[in-house]
Amino acid sequence: MTTLHTSDTRLGIVVIGRNEGERLRTCLRALARDFAHIVYVDSGSTDDSLAIAYELGAETVLLDNSIGFTAARARNAGYRRLLEISPKIEFVQFVDGDCEIAEGWFESAVEFLQSHDDVAAVSGRQHECEPQRNWYHRLAEMEWHSLPGVAKSCGGNACMRTLAFERVGRFRESMIAGEEPELCARLRKAGWRVWRLDQDMAWHDIRMNRFSQWWRRALRAGYAYMEGFAIHGSLRSLQEVHRTKKVCSIWFWALLPVVAAVLAWPTRGYSLVVLFALYLLLYTKIFRYRLTVHQDTAPNARLYAVACVVAKWPEAIGSLTYLWRRLTRSSAQIIEYRSKSSRDIVSPDLSTR
Repeated sequence: MTTLHTSDTRLGIVVIGRNEGERLRTCLRALARDFAHIVYVDSGSTDDSLAIAYELGAETVLLDNSIGFTAARARNAGYRRLLEISPKIEFVQFVDGDCEIAEGWFESAVEFLQSHDDVAAVSGRQHECEPQRNWYHRLAEMEWHSLPGVAKSCGGNACMRTLAFERVGRFRESMIAGEEPELCARLRKAGWRVWRLDQDMAWHDIRMNRFSQWWRRALRAGYAYMEGFAIHGSLRSLQEVHRTKKVCSIWFWALLPVVAAVLAWPTRGYSLVVLFALYLLLYTKIFRYRLTVHQDTAPNARLYAVACVVAKWPEAIGSLTYLWRRLTRSSAQIIEYRSKSSRDIVSPDLSTR
C-alpha cells in the first residue's frame, strides 16, 4: 500500500461548495487529517461556509460572481490555484463539499493510478448518509451504487491523473451539470480509461426532504443529458454514443402518453391499454435489473424502478429547457434543488454509517 503524508507533493485536493455549512466543516476536517495541500473553492455562499473554510486553514478561492457559477468552473479554478501552491502534483482529488472522504481512500487511489498508466480517473464506492431517513436518501444510496471495474464516467468525487486532465482541456466550464461524464467522454476518446474501485471512497449528504427537490434534481439531470448529447452524441457514431441512448429514452417515454392520448379515440381506448402495458414493462425491466445486477432488496428495487419511470417527465422538461436556452442564446443558470430552509437541513454529522 502506498503511504501518503501531508508533505507529499504527488496528490492535491480541490474541494468545491456552495452553502454547505457544517457539512463543509466535516468534509475539511476529514481531509486535513491526511493532507496539507487543500484548496476550497466557494461559489457565492451566503451562509457560514467561508468562515468555516478560513477557520480550518484551507486555501480558499472565491469565484467572481459576475460570471455564472458552475461546478466545472469551480473545480478548474481550484486546480489552477493548486498548481500555484504545489506545482509538482501528479494526481488531483476532486471533492464535493457535502461529502466526507473515507479513511484510506487516497492511498488506494494513488496506488491504483501509479500501477495503471492508462487510467486517467478513479473513483470508489460512495454512500449516502442516513439512507433510511426517507426515500430520497434511499434512492441516492442506490444511485451511488455503481459496479466496480471499467466505467464510462465518474462523479464529482474522483482522483484524476493531472497529465490526462490537462491533455483533454480540463472541465468544460459552461456546463451547469453533467460535466464529469462529459470530461470522461473526452478522456475515453483520447485513449484513457476510467475505473471504479470496489472500496469505500466517500459519504454524501444529499439533504433532500421534499418531492419538489427531487423533481428539480431530475430536471437538472435531463438538462445535463441533453447538453452532453449536443456536444458528443451522434446517432450515426458507433465509437462514441455519449448520452444518445439516455436522451432517446427520455423522449420516447415522455412523448408516449401524448401519442396514446391522440390515438385513444380512433383505437377505442386500446392505445391507453398499450401505454399502461409498456410502462409496466419498463418498470419490470428496471426492477429485475436492480434485483439481479445490483442485488437490491425488493422494496428498494421497486422504489428505484418507480422513480426511474416518473423521472422521465422532469428529465424531458430539463431537456427542453436546454434546447430553449440554446435556441434563444440565453445564458445558462445553475439549477439548484437544495435550499437553506431549516426543514431541508439534516444532521451535520456525516460519520453516521
